Amino acid sequence: MRKESRKMKRVRLGKTDMYVNAIGLGCMGLTHASGLPTPKEEAVEILRKAHDMGYDFYDTAECYTGVNPDGSTAYNEEVVGEAVKPFRKDIILCTKFGVKHMGDHLEFDSSPETIRKSLEGSLKKLQTDYVDIYYQHRIDPKVEPEVVAGVMKELIEKGKIKAWGISETNEEYLRRAHAVCPVTVIENRYSMMARWHENLMPVCKELGITYVAFSPLANGALTGAYQSKKAFGSGEQDFRPDMPQYSEEGIKKTNELLEVVSQIGEKHHATNAQMSLAWMINKYDFIIPIPGSRKLDNLVVIVDNNGLQIDGPIDEVNSPYPIGAKFEAFNFNVVEIDGHDFDQIADAFKQAKECKGKPTAIIMKTIKGKGVSFMENQVSWHGSAPNDEQCKQALEELEKVGE
Repeated sequence: MRKESRKMKRVRLGKTDMYVNAIGLGCMGLTHASGLPTPKEEAVEILRKAHDMGYDFYDTAECYTGVNPDGSTAYNEEVVGEAVKPFRKDIILCTKFGVKHMGDHLEFDSSPETIRKSLEGSLKKLQTDYVDIYYQHRIDPKVEPEVVAGVMKELIEKGKIKAWGISETNEEYLRRAHAVCPVTVIENRYSMMARWHENLMPVCKELGITYVAFSPLANGALTGAYQSKKAFGSGEQDFRPDMPQYSEEGIKKTNELLEVVSQIGEKHHATNAQMSLAWMINKYDFIIPIPGSRKLDNLVVIVDNNGLQIDGPIDEVNSPYPIGAKFEAFNFNVVEIDGHDFDQIADAFKQAKECKGKPTAIIMKTIKGKGVSFMENQVSWHGSAPNDEQCKQALEELEKVGE
């Protein structure tokens, strides 16, 4: 029997009639990128107990797979589908299409044929006949947003999905897609350490879109629990040891930030993790962070955070190092530009092209008095240097900003 849920802040999903608790559950780590997959029975039990705690927003994806010790594939969707069967109608179930992990890189495919085929596969693994939120996992530069949105409209009309979203989107793509079929949620990285998508917050507010924040604890870094790569054991099937926040310099910078977080947390009797989440859910009323964990104790601490109110200016929780350092901590090549000089911008993109295998954040220190802004790897950069056409497109977008 389900326990009585704590009284929690509720968040509306876009302009739909769906509401969820303000902290959702990222399920990826149970099978993908966090070490050997959790045994299926254990993972199912974790997800069911999470529901007892009050979690009602479950986030998975087609590509969240791992390799079991016997060589078989662990499918995250299968784990989640089995876990939520007893309470399927009581939760919001989200999955994603359009990404394949190809060893050292990702491949993107958002063609209409692939979307329809992926959805059928996901429905089967999830043991359901509909998905509440269906995300485009990453932007496919080969497919226009209007085409993807058209397929989403079709799937909504057929009752196969209730609503849709886009993960790692940018403003132009979002607006174009939204004009064809209203976007309910976006899912982008966001945390105290990763604030480069804050330019999308006013866009979400304007359009009535909910912002789902993945990696809200910076893949565990903001908990303060991991002080060296050795904390991740062998590192087999674990992406975290190679993340820049877990380099020697990255840990140092993170600890500088955590000193500030801890001081404020003491005032509210809150842990670093709780403060990190409270910081964003008190700052925006349309945001849902989706932390995840294999440890039930961690999930209890996180969900207990939902009602935490922060007194005083919310921006008292800030990183003690500049925005350029934040990008560098996440392995971005950083190019800073003073003002809005297009010769400098063109030179910055030239530098970006010469930077192979590493995304580039181009930071404009001042634009129309709005402070720090930037163009970052959105439509088709994704970990590689942009080509001439992509540079041209980005420059055109910058010109619009400067008008």
